[in-house]
Amino acid sequence: MDAFYASVEQRDAPELRGKPVAVGGRQRGVVMAASYEARKFGVRSAMPSVTAKRLCAELVFVKPRFDVYKDVSRQIREIFLDYTPLVEPLSLDEAYLDVTTNLKNIPLASAIAREVRARIFEATGLTASAGVSYNKFLAKLASDYNKPNGQTVIPPEKGPSFVEGLPVAKFHGVGPKTAEKMNRLGIHTGADLKAQSLEFLEQYFGKSGAYYHAIARGEDERRVVPNRPRKSVGSETTFMEDLSRPREIEDGVDSVLDDVWGYCQRTGIAGRTVTVKIKYADFQIVTRSRTLPEPVASRELLARTSVELVRSIFPLEKKVRLLGVSLSNMAALTDGPAPPPPQLTLGL
Repeated sequence: MDAFYASVEQRDAPELRGKPVAVGGRQRGVVMAASYEARKFGVRSAMPSVTAKRLCAELVFVKPRFDVYKDVSRQIREIFLDYTPLVEPLSLDEAYLDVTTNLKNIPLASAIAREVRARIFEATGLTASAGVSYNKFLAKLASDYNKPNGQTVIPPEKGPSFVEGLPVAKFHGVGPKTAEKMNRLGIHTGADLKAQSLEFLEQYFGKSGAYYHAIARGEDERRVVPNRPRKSVGSETTFMEDLSRPREIEDGVDSVLDDVWGYCQRTGIAGRTVTVKIKYADFQIVTRSRTLPEPVASRELLARTSVELVRSIFPLEKKVRLLGVSLSNMAALTDGPAPPPPQLTLGL
């Protein structure tokens, strides 16, 4: 989806159309999504709100409405499932579809993508971009290549050359820090990456070296996996005023637990590893984690563990602006079985 959260807000509030819009907090926090009008000024997701406002004085901040975004996402997923049961969501606004064998027997993947995009626009009033290729890595690259409201096809004979010409910073799976490390090693483009041996890449990038070696050649053997198990669940909040007292910080940790524990209750799945995230007023981030013998079985245990972890930063050296708690190493709760996954309607 194109600038999903911001586009939903512009759709529902006509007075925002054509204006630079950011979804997120105006005074505190970060930009969660930016309209294309805002992006022209350099405003990007994950940017501190104060920085975004400095770049674009006319920027309009809108509070997020996750219930609305989830409803729209469900509409879009229903459209996907009319074409294939092999849908792997990455987030509310993005998914992989394997249409090798599709429910409508449409011979060309590019034709399916055009039809899906048209149906999304008809149902939601929102535009989507699509990448069509023979593996997940190239499809992801292609989906970002012609935004907004565009479509790019990378056929097998052009995959390797397409990769060679791109900066490694644009590769899905290569984050900013990894890109910087590659640049220091003289790897700036896909062609530079392809020139490195597997041994060299494993020496400097460990287990990821084999993945980088493959994608530099346009190769990716990962399958589209529907109903992928969730690896973690978390919640965080940025406070209107920086916190400076231990009691405030302990209460702040507790305030984000309802979302995390609510997910565990709904799904019957929890995690063994509890992680607390602390962002200080100067934007320095630290984390504290603890792995338990069994999945966290109650909100009380989650709260107690989280508070004990955050106490490790006491006495405070500086004020705190954000707190978050997450669970990972997910497994079924010991006090009852996880509910079965929902039965998909395939539209046959």
